[in-house]
Amino acid sequence: MSTPLASVIVSTYNQPDWLERVLLAYARQDATGFELVIADDGSREDTRVRIEALRPRLPYALEHVWHADDGFRKCVIMNRAIEAASADYLIFSDGDCLPRADFIAVHLRARAPRRFLSGGYFKLPRATSVAITAAEVARGAHTDPDWLRAHGVPRTHKLWKLTARGWRARVLNAVTPARASWNGHNASGWRRDIEAVNGFDERMQYGGEDRELGERLENAGIHGKRVRYQAIVVHLDHDRGYVEPEMIQANRRIRVVTRRTRATWTEYGLVRGPRPA
Repeated sequence: MSTPLASVIVSTYNQPDWLERVLLAYARQDATGFELVIADDGSREDTRVRIEALRPRLPYALEHVWHADDGFRKCVIMNRAIEAASADYLIFSDGDCLPRADFIAVHLRARAPRRFLSGGYFKLPRATSVAITAAEVARGAHTDPDWLRAHGVPRTHKLWKLTARGWRARVLNAVTPARASWNGHNASGWRRDIEAVNGFDERMQYGGEDRELGERLENAGIHGKRVRYQAIVVHLDHDRGYVEPEMIQANRRIRVVTRRTRATWTEYGLVRGPRPA
C-alpha cells in the first residue's frame, strides 16, 4: 500500500453522533489518497461500535487510536495518533468540526516548507447543529449558506468564510487581523516539523493546548500561514462538561514559559526528556 498524501487526525470524546457526521463529511472530500486517524480520549464503547458500523461506507483508510478515560488527556492521545499516522503531512481537526468538500485539497495545495497552516471555522448555533443530520452531511448541506440560513444561521459578514473563494478568499486572509495560530480545529503541518518540537505537551489539558504547539513551532522558525478563508470547517455546538478553570490556569503558566524562554522543545511530548543530542 502506498503512503497516503496526508493523515487527517481528528480528536473525539463521547460524541458518537457528531463523530459520525464528521466521518461522513470526510467521505465527501474532493481529494483522495488520504487516511484518517481518530484520536479518542477515552470514549465509551458506543463510539467504537459506531465507528465499526461506518467503516465499510468510508472511502478512506481509518485508524481508531484509543486510551482509557482518565480525565482530559487530549494531548496524550494526539501524540499517540501522530505516531500511528502514516503520512509525511498531517492535518488536524476535531470530532465536532465538519469540513467543506475542498478542505483537504486546500491544505495540500497551500502547504509549504517550514510553514504550518492556520485554518478557519464557522461556529453554528445549537439549533442548527442539531438540524444537521447524517443525511444532510451526505449531500453537503452543512456548508451550504442557503441551507444554513434556512435553519437558524443569521445573515452576517461571517458567512464570507463559507462563500469566499479564489481571489476573494486570498484577500480576506491577507487583511484579517487574526494571527496565524495553531488551532486544534483546523491546522496542518509537516510531520518532521512537529516531531522536531516533540509534538503536544502532555501536561496540558483544556485551554490553549493547541496554541502552545504552534508557539513552539514559531520559536523554531516554522511560521504560520493563514488559510482562514480557504480551508473551512463548520463547528457543531455542544456542552463541554469537562472544562475546569484550573486546567486553563495551568495551561497559561506553561504557555508563559514557552513564550518567555522561546522554547522549541517540550520534555513532555512524543518522547520524554531533553532533546536527543
